[in-house]
Amino acid sequence: MDTILTGNAAIAMAAHDARVALGVGYPGTPSTEVLENLTTLESSKAQWAPNEKVAMEVGIGVSYGGGRAIVTMKHVGLNVAADPLFTVSYTGVSGGLVVLVADDPGMHSSQNEQDSRHYARAAKVPMLEPSDSQEAYDFTRIAFELSEKFDTPVMLRTTTRLSHGKSTVKASTVTTGSPETKKIDNPMKYVMVPANAKRRHIFVEERTAKLQEYFESSELNKVEYRDKSTGIITSGISYQYVRDAVPDASVLKLGSVWPLPIKTILEFAANIENLYIIEELDPFIEEQLKAAGIKCIGKERFPICGEFTPTIVAVGMGVANPVESQRSSLPTRPPSMCPGCPHRGVFKTLKRLKLTVSGDIGCYTLGVMPPLMALDSCVCMGASIGVAHGMEKAGVDPSTIVAVIGDSTFLHSGMTGLLDMVYNGSKGTLIILDNGTTAMTGRQDHPGTGKALSGESAPHVDLLSLVKSLGVIDVVVIDPYDIPSIEKSLNHALKYDGPSVIITNRPCMLIPHEKYPKVQVIPDKCKYCGACLSIGCPSISKVAVDVDGKTRIRPQMDQLLCTGCQVCKQMCKFDAIEQVSGDTDTII
Repeated sequence: MDTILTGNAAIAMAAHDARVALGVGYPGTPSTEVLENLTTLESSKAQWAPNEKVAMEVGIGVSYGGGRAIVTMKHVGLNVAADPLFTVSYTGVSGGLVVLVADDPGMHSSQNEQDSRHYARAAKVPMLEPSDSQEAYDFTRIAFELSEKFDTPVMLRTTTRLSHGKSTVKASTVTTGSPETKKIDNPMKYVMVPANAKRRHIFVEERTAKLQEYFESSELNKVEYRDKSTGIITSGISYQYVRDAVPDASVLKLGSVWPLPIKTILEFAANIENLYIIEELDPFIEEQLKAAGIKCIGKERFPICGEFTPTIVAVGMGVANPVESQRSSLPTRPPSMCPGCPHRGVFKTLKRLKLTVSGDIGCYTLGVMPPLMALDSCVCMGASIGVAHGMEKAGVDPSTIVAVIGDSTFLHSGMTGLLDMVYNGSKGTLIILDNGTTAMTGRQDHPGTGKALSGESAPHVDLLSLVKSLGVIDVVVIDPYDIPSIEKSLNHALKYDGPSVIITNRPCMLIPHEKYPKVQVIPDKCKYCGACLSIGCPSISKVAVDVDGKTRIRPQMDQLLCTGCQVCKQMCKFDAIEQVSGDTDTII
């Protein structure tokens, strides 16, 4: 029976049906839902790792032990996992090892548009790229088989539209039996000292040649001849845009994007008058074809930046007018911290103190948005600490620099940065914004929440004890809703002669928690100064009122959105904001 599934859900079902021993990864949009779906399927096991490198290493261990494993991450997570990926390409596998990497063209929730196909080529690991949910299911099943047949990890590349878009899926027969546990007893294969690695490198090159030959006749790559005056080579979700925009064109849809089936491509090109390469992001296929002497049209007609649409493809193919094809303008909806977000008061204070703030990846990155505009840099997961330490080493006064990082990101890759600060005598200040979850990607658990992906109880990492164990002497836990406490703690930390850490501790507003009394504006006391508006809380709106014949702007609290954090109340110097009594139930 056909089932309508997202690409992520289809991959999870395929992993289940292939009898994976474990799914492991770190949450990152657009890959997160693969493991969340997998953990709901009967007899399937899935877990979050502290970061993608650890996830990859755990997956490798499962494979070495004879089980099948799927490791999931977004494209920038692959940077973190690259070290073990490049070496497991040499060692090969025992049980099938599939690495799901989800790219994000258009940067819907990412800091760059990195094209993961380059990693497959660099690591000399085969990569498959499905174009819909059915192929997401089928290719995942095939990836496990290829992994075991060719003794290699196999990468499965998706993009945002495929990960979150839905189409019908027909499942195939579930693999019977359980993975056979094996004892690792082949050091020449699995221990990568130079002498063994040299031999395995030869194996990798031979394996690549065999994979390329296999893909030449594989059904993963499909030729669709129609009008031969126009031919298109494409892959992944771009295939759907091609079929929509130029339905009469001949198409070679590549399911295996590395290594490329050059013979198949040459044969297709020989039957086509005008050959186009349509691929999101980098000219990965185009460059290899041109290197092989195949004349084609690519990035001179199709953008290298951003996500494709059928309209973009149609314009590039010359079948649509670029002016007429522009989308109608829609109201902008800039991202914002939630009402009552515990980070808001911290950033307001940092901005008011005119500090240089080294930011990190998470909800708190929104601290760069108006009206807070408190962040000065943001590079990658865990980088806030190293960047702040580096600025100090460059001669910037450490009493003017603060690094901010979330609890999940600190456990992901911030601990080593803090250890470096201690080891190298930094006088810097770090704020760990502990909201009890991995909020930006959908409130996933991590080692500091006390729960595993399955929902079962897990050991709870105490951040205060952890920070002290890294050698930090000056560390304090504060309430981020208490603005005077934030400023007092910062003033102390910035003057302290050594590394200093402030841990703020309030739960994400989207987690069930105690609800506090809401607030409202007292019109007669309001002086229209706008101080409460400066924190940018979505629950505070502007109302135009007439005051002595002049139009003034007065704040108004939306009682449906107000969470009772009372940060705005602390901004007001005129006591014009008061609590609403009798409202202390619980947010669910």
